[in-house]
Amino acid sequence: MGFGWPTMYWQLSPDKVPGGIEAWDRAVKEASDEYRSHTHNIFCDNCHSHVALALNTMQYNNKSNWNMVHLAAMMTFRGKWVGITGFLHQYLPFMIVVGLLVGTAVIFS
Repeated sequence: MGFGWPTMYWQLSPDKVPGGIEAWDRAVKEASDEYRSHTHNIFCDNCHSHVALALNTMQYNNKSNWNMVHLAAMMTFRGKWVGITGFLHQYLPFMIVVGLLVGTAVIFS
C-alpha cells in the first residue's frame, strides 16, 4: 500500500455487475493494465481514478459515471472503519495538530 494499510473500506458486491464475477475480474484487470503505466498524481490521476475506471468498465450498479469525487463521497458515507485503530490512524494526527493550535491560541490570547 502506497500510504500504509487501509483504515476504511466500502464493501462492493459482484452481484451489482452485469455479467457477474467474470465481468468484475475482467474490468479490474483492464483497469490495472491501464494504470500500470500511469504516474501517480495525488490530485488528478490517483488510486481513486484507477478504481473509478474499473467501476465504469464493469458498469457497477448500472452506472458508468464513477469518478474520484463520487468515490470519496461513497467512502465517507458508506465506508466502514477497519476498527478503532483505523479511525485513530485516520484522525488522531489531525486532532493532535488542532489541539496544539487551539492550546497555543488560548495560551497567547
